[in-house]
Amino acid sequence: MSDSRQGQRIVCKFGGSSLASAQQLRKVRAIIEANDQRRIIVPSAPGKRDGRDTKITDLLYLCQHAASVDADFSEPFRQIVERFTGIETELGITPFIAEHLERFRADLADGVSPDYAASRGEHFNGLLLAAWLDADFIDPAECIVIGSNGVVDPHTWNLLGERLAAEDRRFVVPGFYGRDAAGHVRTFSRGGSDVTGAIAARAAGAALYENWTDVSGLLMADPRIVEHPRPMEEVTYAEIRELAYMGASVLHDEAMAPVREVGIPVNIRNTNAPDHPGTRIVARLSDAVIHNTQIAGVAGKTGFSMITVGKNLMNREVGFVYRLLGVLEHNGIPFEHCPSSIDSVSVIVESRWLEDRVEEILGEIRRTLEPDDLDFVPDIALIAIVGEDMARTPGIAAKVFGALANDGINIRLINQGASELNIIVGVAPEDYPGAVRAIYAALVH
Repeated sequence: MSDSRQGQRIVCKFGGSSLASAQQLRKVRAIIEANDQRRIIVPSAPGKRDGRDTKITDLLYLCQHAASVDADFSEPFRQIVERFTGIETELGITPFIAEHLERFRADLADGVSPDYAASRGEHFNGLLLAAWLDADFIDPAECIVIGSNGVVDPHTWNLLGERLAAEDRRFVVPGFYGRDAAGHVRTFSRGGSDVTGAIAARAAGAALYENWTDVSGLLMADPRIVEHPRPMEEVTYAEIRELAYMGASVLHDEAMAPVREVGIPVNIRNTNAPDHPGTRIVARLSDAVIHNTQIAGVAGKTGFSMITVGKNLMNREVGFVYRLLGVLEHNGIPFEHCPSSIDSVSVIVESRWLEDRVEEILGEIRRTLEPDDLDFVPDIALIAIVGEDMARTPGIAAKVFGALANDGINIRLINQGASELNIIVGVAPEDYPGAVRAIYAALVH
């Protein structure tokens, strides 16, 4: 861990679409061999080759469930065998994977946990990839410890770091799984291979974590709403957290935490377009990027509700907001935002938490707070305009509100976080796509 060369290594995580076939694995080897610093490889299970395929992980869950009720699992298991042996044969790897699969079939019949079964997609793919790359295979069940809360245990840094210490070797560390304190195989949530990649980068003290997928980096807006949105060259950890929370399709926050805590940059790359630089996720933006864009991106979600409580001299009533949030706590309802004025306060919650309980919740608020006014908006969409440099850029809010006004879009809510990292606006769901397009056009050139 002390060798200075070790800090120059790159961890490469490849997603399911990057490993869906032998042809894709050939692309992966070319990418790895193009840069000698790409020493630690984290594979997902093989993804879908086309719309007719079923995900390997789904087939594994199906086999485990069928075996647990003494049902026949031969057909989904046949599909699993066909995928892995097919890749092995097409790549010309000396046959060995069928033996591992046959042992797994026996394990299924004897009874295994859902986590163990699901982990085998990454496990078997890792074995194939290690053989294909002449790399050392490291079983995460031996050195990645997952705590009872589902988060990686800090003991992992030393356990895995020691296994990755040889800087002159390549290593394959399958994604998605590790073990619990009792030694049983445990998986992360779906998409957990991203987490494994970040864990490996931190344990190895890597210079960079490359996340290879089927897109050339991240975009500044949803391409389903904004036509040809501009790609992000760089974005900070804080910005990406805000954008992910508001629905942007980026790395899960759990996958960012291990590298964010120690400042290892992340590079989102495209396996099918390896020359594209993709998007870098960093602690601090470069000067060139700061001067090139006013914001990091625009993202949003529908499916929120807003409760507004009005009461004269509310500001002089000690504990008013505390009691309002206490009603939500009592009913097990988390809140998203809580904008306020001198005589009113609103709480924004995801509509799914309310379901058929609206009148019950409003009734408790009336009894607890005795408000002068109580208003409920059942449907609202939230849009976040995110950017670390917004606080130092005059006129951002004016451009946002002007763009929405010019398009005749009514703003139901305005909120800005204390960090001045984002501006949140709420609009009617039917105005959501138009609002995103208007804001993007006003701020991105």
